[in-house]
Amino acid sequence: MKSKRKKNDAKIKKIKPLLQIGVPMLYLCKKNLRTMADYERGPSLISKYVWVIETINRRRKISFKELNEIWVRDVDISRGIEIPKRTFDNWRYAIADMFGIDISNENCGEYRYYIENADKLRHNGLRSWLYNTFCVSNALANSQSIKDRILLEYVPSGQQYLKTIVEAMKENRVLNMTYHSYWKDEENNYDVQPYCVKLFRQRWYMVARSTDPYYYEKGPRVYALDRIKYLHVTDGKFELPKDWTAEDFFDGCFGIIAEQSIDIQPVKLKVSAGQANYIRDLKMHESQNEIERNEEYSIFTLNLRPEYDFQQELLWNGEDMEVLEPLWLRKEIAGKIKRMWNKYNEN
Repeated sequence: MKSKRKKNDAKIKKIKPLLQIGVPMLYLCKKNLRTMADYERGPSLISKYVWVIETINRRRKISFKELNEIWVRDVDISRGIEIPKRTFDNWRYAIADMFGIDISNENCGEYRYYIENADKLRHNGLRSWLYNTFCVSNALANSQSIKDRILLEYVPSGQQYLKTIVEAMKENRVLNMTYHSYWKDEENNYDVQPYCVKLFRQRWYMVARSTDPYYYEKGPRVYALDRIKYLHVTDGKFELPKDWTAEDFFDGCFGIIAEQSIDIQPVKLKVSAGQANYIRDLKMHESQNEIERNEEYSIFTLNLRPEYDFQQELLWNGEDMEVLEPLWLRKEIAGKIKRMWNKYNEN
């Protein structure tokens, strides 16, 4: 049985190039032209990929028959038409290529399907972010009947310049940019080498290095996309330094301020029991650990650079969060709170 299935898998791998044009094998048969039209009028292939991932992930393990039964019942996406086995196998390969998620089969017993590397759905990274984004997009796209009851937060950057920056990064092209600095309250035009992009708090940022000899020596800087007034790709090219990585640049950082002058160090926080529930479910930083917990409070430790963005996060939590260590950070936050109190206490 296993050898027969391996032969079938080999046949499926031969048709994998067809996925590049998004054509399931089902569409290639004249007798299935009606089914093809039904698919084209329905949701996009990406929506179907996401549906398959979510369904298998929720059930942990599921047979093809069970998957098809759930699929047919969800008429919004299936139009009441079953998934042909060959089409499903094509989708499995497409899902692996697009999201890096491997859908495997037990190859025994009930021959159920499962996600072999389910941990990838929880890790940070581009593919995980894309998957989560598509999941949300799917849920919203299939909820037009209640659109007035779904409130979204506007993202002020990304739509206009993100694609241009990403394309320039792919080809290592220099960008010409007019940028408005909030610190100096002025606009300047200059050429930059785009190194990477990062999303933080609903805003996109670009890490880039100026081509001007003086500023080039100062290293890469962070630019907010919503402060760019003009941007275009030039004919100039550059080489990304072999020893530079985005992960190293933001190592130990919270947010988008990559302040290398502050060392990565342990931080200990005392958080009220109520607020600790939120901190526990949505970590402040990947290094976060809970070392003590009782009915009144929890103690969390983090290992990072406690610069401006992190300090703002501490203040955002208000009286529910107290810095225990390091002492210099505790004094820094205390000083900010005192200055805030003085402003409110003037009158």
